[in-house]
Amino acid sequence: MNRHQLLNEYKHIIPDPACPECTERVPGSPFHSLTSSLSALLFCLCTLVLLTGCSDFIHPVKSTPEPTEYSFNYWLLQNIYLYEDELPNLPKEGDSVQILYQTLQDRFTTYTPPAKSEQKATQTNTSLVIGGDVGMRYYNIADVDYPIFVSRVYPKSPAGKKGIPRYGNILNVNGIELKGENAKAIYDSVLTFNKDINLLIAYNGDTTLFKLQKEEVYAPTVFVDTLYKDSAKGFPGIIFVTIEGFKPTTADQKKGTYGELKAYLDSTATDKRVRILDLRGNPGGHVTQCLDVADLFVSEGTLSTRHSRTLTADGNSTSITETRKAKPGDPGESGKYLIIANQGSASCAEIFIAAVTETTNIPFVGRTTYGKGIGQTNFWTYAHGIATITDIEFLTPKGNSYHGKGIVPKYTCENIIGYNCAAQMANKIYGVKIPKQDEALSKRVPELTESSITEQDGGAIEWANSDIYLKTFQHLER
Repeated sequence: MNRHQLLNEYKHIIPDPACPECTERVPGSPFHSLTSSLSALLFCLCTLVLLTGCSDFIHPVKSTPEPTEYSFNYWLLQNIYLYEDELPNLPKEGDSVQILYQTLQDRFTTYTPPAKSEQKATQTNTSLVIGGDVGMRYYNIADVDYPIFVSRVYPKSPAGKKGIPRYGNILNVNGIELKGENAKAIYDSVLTFNKDINLLIAYNGDTTLFKLQKEEVYAPTVFVDTLYKDSAKGFPGIIFVTIEGFKPTTADQKKGTYGELKAYLDSTATDKRVRILDLRGNPGGHVTQCLDVADLFVSEGTLSTRHSRTLTADGNSTSITETRKAKPGDPGESGKYLIIANQGSASCAEIFIAAVTETTNIPFVGRTTYGKGIGQTNFWTYAHGIATITDIEFLTPKGNSYHGKGIVPKYTCENIIGYNCAAQMANKIYGVKIPKQDEALSKRVPELTESSITEQDGGAIEWANSDIYLKTFQHLER
C-alpha cells in the first residue's frame, strides 16, 4: 500500500520518513478540522464585533411576551370598563390581578380567581343549592321550646315529594332534639354534613317522621301566597307574588325566573283578584331575565335603554346605545297589580320596576329603591377566572338615570315590614275588601345596606362570549 492510499483510506496525517519534522495537512484529517473550526470561530467573533459597532444602524426584533392572566385583564379593563377616567391609574405590568382590580373605585368590578370561578358561575346563573338539599326553608322563633318551623317547601324537592307541611314545627333532626337557643346551629350542622335527613315534625296536633335524602335541588325564585282571605265574610284575598331574584336556571331549568312567573300567570289568567308583585330585598340578576319578566306586563314601548362600552370586531373600544322594546300578547298585560319594593330592591329589580311603572298604570308602593343603575358583564379570562366589569349604564323607559338615587314610589309605606301596607294600598287604589289587619301576617324583610348588596347576590349581569375576546386579545398580542 503506498502513501497516498493510506491518506485516502484513513484520512489522517502521515509522517514523511525523509523529513520526520514535516507533516502534510490533509483535508478531512483531525488537524484540518481543528484549523477549520478555529477559523470559523474567529470569523464569528469578528462578525460580532462588527455588528456591535454598527448597533446604531440595526433595529433588533423584540420578542412578543407570552400573554398572561394579568395582561389579559389589564387589556380587558382598558377596553370595557365604563369609567374611562380611572384607566390611566392601572399599572400596566404586575403580578397580582386582585391588586389590579382594587385600583379601581367601582366595587362592583371584581375578579374571581380560577379556583373559585365555577362556584361563582353556578351561584350567579342558577338557584342550585350547592351541596344538595332537602328542598325546604325554615324560620327560627325566639322564646319557643322548639323554635324551628318550616317556612317554604319546594314542590319538586325531596321535602315536597314527601308532603312535608308548610308551617310544621320541627322537633328533632336525625334523632337530635331541636330545643332551645342551640336548635338552629344543630339543625344547620346536621343538614350540612349528612345526606340522610330524618325530621320529626308536629303539625295540626299530629307528629310525623319524614325520612329524606338530600338531592340536587334548584330552588324556585317565584313564590305565591294568598292572604287576607275570608270567604264567609266576603273577603276575596290578595295574592302576593314574591320574586326573589332573576336567574336563567331555577326550578324551571330551561326558562328560569321568567318561566316560573309565566307559568303561574298562564295558569291563573281568569283570576281577577289584586296581585302584589313583591320585590322587597330582590338584589337583581340577569338583565335578559328581568326584562323578559317585565315584558309579561308591558304591551308596547321601550322597556329599557343602555349605554355601554364594548369591543368592535377589529378589537377597538367603542360606545353604543341599545334599547329593548316590549312585545304584546302576554298574560300580565291585563289585571290588577301593585309593585312593592324597598331599599334592598336593586339593580335588575330596578330595571324591572322602571320598565313596568313608566309604561303601564301599575303603581309602585313602598320605599325608594337602592339606586344601582349600572350593570356588569362577566368574562371567562385567560386562566379561566371570571372578570366582572362594570360596562353598562341603564336608563328608564323615559330616559331617566336612577343610579345613586333610586326609584321613588308613588305611594310610600311608613312600615315596610310585613304585608299590611301593600294590602292597605290595594284597598285604597282598587277598592279590594280586606279584614282587620293581623300583625301575625307580618313578613320580616330587612332593609339592606349598601355593603350587603353584592354581585354574588344579583346585580344586573350579562355574560359575554369570552371566546371572541380571548381570540381578539391573542391576535393583538401577536
